[in-house]
Amino acid sequence: MAKQLIPDHRFGFRPKHGTIEQAHRLVQKIHEDFNNTHFCTGTVIDISQAFDKVWHPGLLYKLKQALPHPMYSILKSYLTDRMFQVKYQEEYTSLYTIHSGVPQGSIFGPILYSIFTADLSVSEQTLTATYADDTAILASHIDPIAATQRLQMHLEQLEQWLKRWRIRANESKSKHITSTQRRDGCPAVSLNGKIIPQETTVK
Repeated sequence: MAKQLIPDHRFGFRPKHGTIEQAHRLVQKIHEDFNNTHFCTGTVIDISQAFDKVWHPGLLYKLKQALPHPMYSILKSYLTDRMFQVKYQEEYTSLYTIHSGVPQGSIFGPILYSIFTADLSVSEQTLTATYADDTAILASHIDPIAATQRLQMHLEQLEQWLKRWRIRANESKSKHITSTQRRDGCPAVSLNGKIIPQETTVK
C-alpha cells in the first residue's frame, strides 16, 4: 500500500521491530545526550485497559480512511454486533453488546490497535517510542528547564489526542525520569492537570 499505516516509532508485532530494537533506540538517544552533557528527560505513559477500551466508531473511521473499501467492510463486519456473556457456576447473564475493545488473542487484535493509535501526536523536538500499548516520550536540552518545556509541550498535544479518541491515561502509574551526568534534575511535568510521578528507574 502507498500509505504507511504504522509509523516508524511503533515497535511490536512487526518483523525486526521487537523489544530489543526499541530499547537500543532509546539507549542510543540517552547515550548521545550523555556525550553532549544534555539533560534527557522523558515520560512513560500508562494507558488504562488499552486493548479493551479501543473506541469502535473511532477505529472504524480510521480503518475507512486507510483501507480499500472491501477490506474495510470485512473488518467492520468483524468488529460490529459482537456480544459477551458472563457465566458464574451454572448461571449465565444476559447477552450484552460490545462497544469497545479489540478481540484479544486474535491475530487482528494487535494490528487493529496499532492502526487505531498510529496517528499518535509526535513532535520534532522529542523522540517518541511506542511498543504495543506502551508509550515513551524523550526530550533533551543542555538546559533542564528547556528540556522539560519541550516534554510538557508534547504532553499537552498528547492530552488533546487522548481526549479526541477516548483513550484514558493513568497519570499515577505513568513515570517521569531524567537521565543526565549532571547533579541537578529537570522540573516536573503533568498530564491532564496531574503531576506525573518522578522516578529514578523505570521498566
